[in-house]
Amino acid sequence: MGHVRVAIVTESFLPALNGVTNSVCKVLECLRAGGHEALVVAPGTTPWAETAAPEHYAGYPVHTVSSLPIRQFRVGLPSYELETVLHRFRPDVVHVASPFVLGVRGLTAARALGIPSVAIYQTDMPSYIRQHSGPIGDLTARAAWRWIRRIHSQADITLAPSSAAMQDLTNHDVPRVALWGRGVDSTLFHPDRRTDPETAALRARLAPHGETLLGYVGRLAPEKELHRLRELNSLPSTRIVLVGDGPSAEHLREDLPGVVLLGRQEGLDLARSYAAFDLFVHTGTRETFGQTLQEAAAAGLPVVAPARGGPLDLIDPGRTGLLFDPVTPGALREAVATLTGPERAGEREAMGRAGRARVEERSWPVLTEQLIGYYARAMGPARIAVA
Repeated sequence: MGHVRVAIVTESFLPALNGVTNSVCKVLECLRAGGHEALVVAPGTTPWAETAAPEHYAGYPVHTVSSLPIRQFRVGLPSYELETVLHRFRPDVVHVASPFVLGVRGLTAARALGIPSVAIYQTDMPSYIRQHSGPIGDLTARAAWRWIRRIHSQADITLAPSSAAMQDLTNHDVPRVALWGRGVDSTLFHPDRRTDPETAALRARLAPHGETLLGYVGRLAPEKELHRLRELNSLPSTRIVLVGDGPSAEHLREDLPGVVLLGRQEGLDLARSYAAFDLFVHTGTRETFGQTLQEAAAAGLPVVAPARGGPLDLIDPGRTGLLFDPVTPGALREAVATLTGPERAGEREAMGRAGRARVEERSWPVLTEQLIGYYARAMGPARIAVA
């Protein structure tokens, strides 16, 4: 399809750094490169915040709405101003990223104005709510699924990031679901960064005695199930390195003797941290996709992750990494142990090369072209009228 005019309504945007923000930014960059037009509607920050939301990104205007802080996230407040913004911009399609609050208003506004909409399912909110709701977790998770079904029923197409997420949505009667993965920056995340002087210096500091570095990148929070890393504490000649921040940071420092916390990173610093690792370990079982697994593979690392959710699509067991059963105690340790030590370096490198080859086909330009195809489907004559 030719030129497209897109309004992106997102639950998260800069300065917040997370999977939703990253996906929106990469799509915007690719839309700009393709000569398309776009507008972003996102939660704003308080006037006294250290870092404010940008007024533009990739040359596109960013319209911010009032928001409230909830558990270290900013939640945009829905209002009728969205209809005004969309009416003035007159988009061909409304792209709603991870709708839950602000995105609901975006879908409602699109429907009221007769604009086709594409909703991106990205966060497993029912599992998150179940984990943080104590004894009534199952009840609140069921309520969350009813809310998700109500939200996504308003969209012309809902895009799921993995086959497991597609199955979850289908099982909960969400209509018109299709598969759209996530791209990866295979230039930034690259095996060649292992030879950078900065990477070599970092590795020398982290592994002064030649330890096998077991790396994790992501939010340090209970929903990431990082308690599983305890199984790796006593593995000989290894060291656990965590990149990211969050409410669990201090607890992990106490719970994992010898762990290194590098804090939140981005850009070249993040790429060099991946390159310094020997093995990437992921612990969460509620990932709808698993973007950091792709980044690790692009950096030439074997990946060990639970046999649940997004990793099922991303890891070819025995070829690009290993999947472990999260229900079986010791399964993570057993999987990681088979890939640690200098005698396993050749096996790790072979898995890393295979993983790199797989993700080279998943660049953001390729994924954005697929997304534009879904825009066209939503805009086409066969568009389904939502009752």
